[in-house]
Amino acid sequence: MTIRGIRTALAVAVTVLGAGYASAQGFAPENPECIAPADPGGGWDFTCRQVGRTLQDLGLIDSTMQVVNLSGGGGGVAFAQVANERTDDNDLIVAASTATATRLAQGAYPGNTMDEVRWVATVGADYGVIAVAADSPIQSLTELLDQMRDNPESIAIGGGSAVGGWDHLKVLIATNAYGIEDVRAVRYIAFDGGGEAVTQLLAGSIQAFTGDISEAKGFVDSGDIRVLAVLSPERLPGEFSDFPTAREQGVDAIGANWRGFYAPGGMSDDAYNAWVEMIATLYQSDEWQQVMSENGLAPLDLQGDEFQSFVADSVAQIEQISRDIGIIQ
Repeated sequence: MTIRGIRTALAVAVTVLGAGYASAQGFAPENPECIAPADPGGGWDFTCRQVGRTLQDLGLIDSTMQVVNLSGGGGGVAFAQVANERTDDNDLIVAASTATATRLAQGAYPGNTMDEVRWVATVGADYGVIAVAADSPIQSLTELLDQMRDNPESIAIGGGSAVGGWDHLKVLIATNAYGIEDVRAVRYIAFDGGGEAVTQLLAGSIQAFTGDISEAKGFVDSGDIRVLAVLSPERLPGEFSDFPTAREQGVDAIGANWRGFYAPGGMSDDAYNAWVEMIATLYQSDEWQQVMSENGLAPLDLQGDEFQSFVADSVAQIEQISRDIGIIQ
């Protein structure tokens, strides 16, 4: 597979009851905790906080879920802590995404593999965006890509994943779809989370931002950034309908990021099954469907063994793609 296959392969990879119920399974979390493996403001932080709040609102947990931001290594610090130090913590889940699978596929978490944790469930998929500061003179995706092609040194794009990570791959999907095939000419700068990347965008250190629509939404609402394109097949509904797609600008680029959770590898079966059922119940609720609608999340409903297999397939596929484009040997 060549770089031309990135957008197709990744698109395929993506499209592929309460606390009382948990007690019936023999487990209810006493001190529920969610680790967001990045600074506040990014997609993992959003996943932990929205899910924690909704679980409590639905009565699926009896106490407030503690959200801990543990940044570093593009999620590697959190993964290592869970895999090596908190292996039997039954109260703990960790926010994960396509970015997590990408880093595992590329060996970016040294000494750790996906099999050291238990994959719980997804809560939807999050389409990628390419954005600029609200006062940027760049008005369209094609204008940005023209500058990247004609004067590559003039444009640096920042995101919340490492070089070769999911945010980086989204840029490559868009540039390749526009006919820019030399990936070495694309200036991508990695930050520890989408919030930090947007901060640097507003400071003028970079000229564009790549992330997911859920993490971009707050910055759009505050008037800080302007979305040039959503990497979705068609315009999203509701309040996102004003955001143009890459496709309608003549750039056939699609990129969606699944969002979900993993848990410690030594978590008991009772605890694991209870968490799987809690997240499954949350996903089916009207409350969560409203959260998805308000934050641009697309449907993706996988739990337990099915999710475990999905992640394994994604890791294998992304590993092959990364070899094809020379990110790993």
